[in-house]
This record gives sequence, C-alpha cells and structure tokens, in this order.
Amino acid sequence: MSYKPTLLTAAIALALATPALAQDNAPAKTLDNVIVTGTRVADRTVAESQSPIDIITPEVLEQTGTTELATALTRAIPSLNFPRPAVTDGTDAVRPAQLRGLSPDQTLVLVNGKRYHTTALVNLNGSQGRGSSPADLNTIPIAAIERVEVLRDGAAAQYGSDAIAGVINVVLKGSDSGGSVSLRGGKYSAGDGAQYQLSGDAGFKLGEVGGVHLAAQAGHQNNTDRATPYNGRVEQRYGDPEVEQGAVSYNGELKPADYLTFYSYGMASKRKVTSNGYFRAAEDNRNRPEIYPDGFLPQIYNESEDVSWVGGLKTYTEGGLNIDLSANYGHNKLTFDVKHSLNNSLGLNSPTSFYAGALEVNQYVLNADFNKQLDWGLAYPVTLAFGAEWRGEEFKETPGEEASYVNGGVPSANGSLLPGAQVFSGFKPSDSGSFDRNSYSFYADLEADLTDKFSAGLAGRYEKYSDFGDTGNGKLSLRYAFTDKVALRATASTGFRAPSLQQQYFQSIATNFINVAQPDGSVVATPFEIGTFRTNAAAAVALGAEPLKAEESTNYGLGLVLQPVDGLYVTIDAYQIEIDDRVVLSENLTSTAVRNYLNGPGGFSGIGGGRYFTNAVDTTTRGVDVVGTYRWALAASNLDLSAGYNHNKTDIDKIAANPAALEAIDPDAVRIGRAEIGRITKGSPQDKFYLGSVWSPGAWAFSATATRWGEFTTFGTTEAADQTYSAKWTLDLAATYKLADWSFTLGGDNVLDEYPDRTVAGAGTRSYFPYSATSPFGFNGAYLYANIGYKW
Repeated sequence: MSYKPTLLTAAIALALATPALAQDNAPAKTLDNVIVTGTRVADRTVAESQSPIDIITPEVLEQTGTTELATALTRAIPSLNFPRPAVTDGTDAVRPAQLRGLSPDQTLVLVNGKRYHTTALVNLNGSQGRGSSPADLNTIPIAAIERVEVLRDGAAAQYGSDAIAGVINVVLKGSDSGGSVSLRGGKYSAGDGAQYQLSGDAGFKLGEVGGVHLAAQAGHQNNTDRATPYNGRVEQRYGDPEVEQGAVSYNGELKPADYLTFYSYGMASKRKVTSNGYFRAAEDNRNRPEIYPDGFLPQIYNESEDVSWVGGLKTYTEGGLNIDLSANYGHNKLTFDVKHSLNNSLGLNSPTSFYAGALEVNQYVLNADFNKQLDWGLAYPVTLAFGAEWRGEEFKETPGEEASYVNGGVPSANGSLLPGAQVFSGFKPSDSGSFDRNSYSFYADLEADLTDKFSAGLAGRYEKYSDFGDTGNGKLSLRYAFTDKVALRATASTGFRAPSLQQQYFQSIATNFINVAQPDGSVVATPFEIGTFRTNAAAAVALGAEPLKAEESTNYGLGLVLQPVDGLYVTIDAYQIEIDDRVVLSENLTSTAVRNYLNGPGGFSGIGGGRYFTNAVDTTTRGVDVVGTYRWALAASNLDLSAGYNHNKTDIDKIAANPAALEAIDPDAVRIGRAEIGRITKGSPQDKFYLGSVWSPGAWAFSATATRWGEFTTFGTTEAADQTYSAKWTLDLAATYKLADWSFTLGGDNVLDEYPDRTVAGAGTRSYFPYSATSPFGFNGAYLYANIGYKW
C-alpha cells in the first residue's frame, strides 16, 4: 500500500476553504476535560490530544427527543451514520451505526475503557452494514452515561481488533452522590410512533471507602407506518418497529487504601421488538385463504437480552509501577418468533405463530495493564504502558421448532411446495451449533511531551488468534504546537479486524422450490436447499469459499488544531484509510450451472446454491472532519455555537477474481454484485453538515440545530435501477425552563417535517415502500416531545 500525501493535502485545503466551524459538540469547557481514550497519559486533555477526539456530554445527548444512544450520537458526530431500516428482519431490532462511512463492525466500542461485546445478530438483508455484527449501542442506558469519547482515528495498535474507523468509549457515571429522574414522551406529527421513557440515576456512598452509582430506564415505542396504501387499503406497515425496553446499570468502587482501588460495573437490558415483513395478498400463492381470507402481514418478534460485567483492581504508586487487573464478561442473546404467519407446506394444519430459533454470543476477557512514568531527562516524564489480554469468544445458533422449517408436503394453489414460516424460516437443527475461539495479545505504548511544543506517541501490538493466525500492528502519533493558538497533529498506523465468529459460522438454509426441466420436456417444481452457508460447509467450499482471514488496514491522519480567540476551538482532520481483504457477504450463487454441478458431479443432492462470507474486496476511504465550538459570553447569558462537517468517499480498489472452483462451475458467476458495491461506495452520505446553538438567558435554555444530510445512492441489479436521493435539511428545536432543581422541556426533531425523496416504484402490482430505508435521518417526519426532569 502507498500513502498519497497529495490527496490529504487537498483534503486539508478543502477543509480550510469550508466556511463552517464544527465541534466536539459541547461547550468550550470540554477542551480542558481529561480524556481516557486514545492515550494512556493520566492528564491528557482534549485540546492536547494527538488524535481527533470528541467529547459528547449528557447535556448534548438530552438536546434531542430520542431515547436511543446511537440516534443521539449521530446528531452530535458529523461522521456517524445511523439509518433506520425497515422490513429487514432482525436488523429492524438491532440497527447498526457507521463511522466515517466504513462498516459498523470496523468501529470498536468500549465502556469505561474496556472492550464491549457485539450483538449476536448478523445483518443479512439489504441495509447498510450488510454482513456485520457490531456492538449494539442501544443496549447502554443513556441515564448511566457521564460522557462519550469518540476517537476518530485508527487504534488497533492500542486496543486490538475492530478499531479501524475509530473508537467509541462510553464513560459511566461514577459519583457517590447526586442523581436525577426524568420522564420523556412524544409522538410524530403523523399521529403515530408515540414514545415514553422513565429514567433515573443516583449515587450512594459505601461506607467511608467507596461509592456506587445506579441507573435505570424503561420505555415503550409504538410503531410508525409510512407505507403506501393499495387500492385505498393499508395492507403493509413500513416504518419503525414497536419496541418495549428496559435497562439497569451500576458503576462502583472501593478504595480501602490510597494505593488500592477495587472497581466494578455491570449492565443488563432487555428489548422486545415487533417488526413487519412483506404483506401476502389474499390471492398470493403463499397464502391459505381459509386461514387468512384477506391476506396476512407476517411479523417478527425479537427479544434481545444483554448482560455485561467488569470487575478489577488498580494500584497506584507515585513514580512507581501502576497496575490494572480486570475480568470482563459480555453476553447477547437474540430470539426470533414469527407471528401472523403460516407454513404453507403444512396446509390448513399450519400454526400461525412459530418459535424460529435464537442466536447468542458470549465474550470473556482478562486484562493486565501496567503504567509507569520514566525520567529520561526530558522536560516532562515519559509514560510507558504495556500489558496483555486474553479473550475468549463463543457463538451459538439454536434451532427453531419443527413447524418453523419443516416441509409438510402439502402443495400450494399452483402446485409448488413452500416450506418454512413465512417472513423468517426457522433455523434448522443442521444450522445449529456452538463455536468458540480464543486469542491473546501483548502491547506496549510510549507517549511523551518531548518539549513544551512537541509531543509524540508510539504503540505496538501483537495478537494471535486460535482460528486464523497472528498479526502485528503499530501506530505513530505526533503533535507540534506552533503557538498556543495553532497546532499540527499527525498519525500513521496499521490495523486489523478479525472476522467475527458470526461471519464464520452463522448458517441459515431454507428450502426453495425451483422449476426444473425434465428429460421428457415437462417442468417439475423441485426442492433445493439455498441460503447462507458457513465458510467451511462442504457446499460453500465447492463454490469457492475459503477460511476467512483478518481485514488489514493502513490509516493516515493529518490535522490542525486552532484556537484563534478565546472561546473558539476548531479542528480540521483529514484521513485516509486503506483496507485489504474486507469481509463481505457474497451474492446468491444460484445459477442453473451452479445447481447442475452441485446436484451432479459435486455430489450435493438437493443443494441449489447460496452465499457465503469472503475476503473479496479492497477499499480506500478518504475524508475530512471539521469540528469546532465557540462560546459567546453576553451581558446576562451565554450563546454556545457549534458546527460540524464531514466529507468522506470510499473507492473499491480491487475485487478478487472468482476462485478457481467457482470459475470452473460458472464462468459468468458474479460473486460481488452491483448492490453490494453501491452499499460500500455510495450507500451512506458522503457529506454531512450541522450548525447548532444553545442560548441560555436566565432560567431558560433555547437550542436549535440544523443538519444537512448529503445525497446517497441505492444500486439495483442494473444501472437503470439505481436511484440517487438528494441532500436534505432537518431542523431540531427545544426550549427548557429550569425552576430550582426541576427542568421542563418542549422540543421537536425535524420540525419542518422533512422526508427523503420518494423511491421510484418498480414493476409490479403493489409498491408499498415510498421511501428508502437507507435514509440517514429516517422517513418518519416531525417528532414532538416533552420532558420533565429533576436533579439533586
């Protein structure tokens, strides 16, 4: 790989020409906040950071009507994309977020600096992040959050796998006093999607040597529906799902001596989500009119159970070796039930609800981290950090009840057989299994202020996995302050992302009936097993599947930090991220040539093809972030202004040629199709800009944020089916009145009731979906809300 400095220079020039200032999206006082992400120096602040980092405060998270952490963050971080897909099976329940236009699983999530576990879900349908299994940010209760630190830089050398696009570190409240309670509710202007949430937190002392902070929240969200009626009748539902959720957390410590601290935190949440499939009309061959005379809308009911726990101890000796030993456990289980459905092949004996199976992940981590200040005769001490990590991971897939996948043998109206619960066929016993791996790593990190103006950091990490081998990565960080008002910073690093166990071992095979010509000229509907195969499944290997290997990245960053006048803080950071061997999900390989081979020379009777994960794509992402804040002190109030801009573009450098095995079977096979190429290169906005303000006269606070969401494109199987959606502006407004310890807020998100462009309807008698599920701000329109809060 080669670094192209002219491109970064051009990006810097573009940023300097941009008339927007942007932000760490909090008042200017956050510049003095000590950060814990991207550095192991104990007193490094935001303004001194060698890498771009944002501090998102609870006040910022509360300035929107949302009850979801990921949605709140996308309003505050220019390079974060969090669309609201619909009719995408489990992805409706566990929506992925993207940082800098990259895959959701290429961003590492930490809680209190410790690795957070991923979701069990594999995003398989046509949403952004197809094929990924990232961490689910919405399992973390907002009521528990002290702040969120977002490192916009590659950090695999510091934290290990996944930190290619950056790191999101959620810091939990830990004070042993104070607290709050709030009640929030709202509804969309269209009259649906009503939401409410009750949340609270409180700190308590534990004797004379410790404290604990507790938090909890519970809420409900009704579904929204923006589907187009057909012949005056609303048959389909298209929008946000119905959600019932609750979460609890604790964060505490005991300090029996000045040199010793025991700490622990834990969280548990449950989310129940009902999402919609595609409507089956009464005359549809998949329907049984005797059961559903008017047709039916199948629904998926997901329950996400999430648990995390960390415990450890720290020792501190001034000038000595500081130690941090910890154990970390994470668990996510996602169950699938199907309602208002039927298994057509069971005829009139079909149930109308099914248990379709479950996915589960478990993560176990042991960390030993050491830190010491060294006197090398420099103006300031050198910080040496080193340590080791062991991580065990487990993925389980359990089958559904027999009726959810069985072929009952009863033909449909046109004579075909349609087995399995409709909208989501249950996992079969042959799909199920338990899979695990372990890894260990060692790292070392040096960081120092070499002079009053110049600081540098050097990090290295070695990691070895039991399933695919080892990898070594490094990072160099530099910062030079020309004056107190101007500083230049740069980073260069290599990184990696280990393929998840979900990508290696998830399997979902459904029976499809395909018309096959017979020797006598007749055509017979013949059952074939088609689906997502594990990479080591014999049928997948026959189609060219190979063991997955780690994605490898090379990251470069160059930035300016400007503080030209008191209260004004601006950062301009350009970046280039090259990724080799990206893990992507192939297209369905189901051509006649593939089917004939599998059922003939291949020896796989009844297998009609499918798809699998593969390291088939190399990409380069280039972009620039401009962020900054300005606090204007007025006579009797403050005016906090903020703005943010991100531009990024991903190009595909290479798509690996079809493997020899697949080429021999079907020379015309397309393993990576246009739709997937479009998702990677143009599926998320290449530009995002916002301008915000908070005016605080007396007991009042008025906030306004205008956001421009850039254009994006969805790709079809042919160029004629592509559609580019134009950029749109949304406006969020809120007013808060404080009365002693109480606060009362009225607000609106997207108050101008903006919608994305309407989707051009394709061929067919029914076209229910007027908007693209890829829209970065959704397609629900204006949302109005109220909040009552009390703090002590």
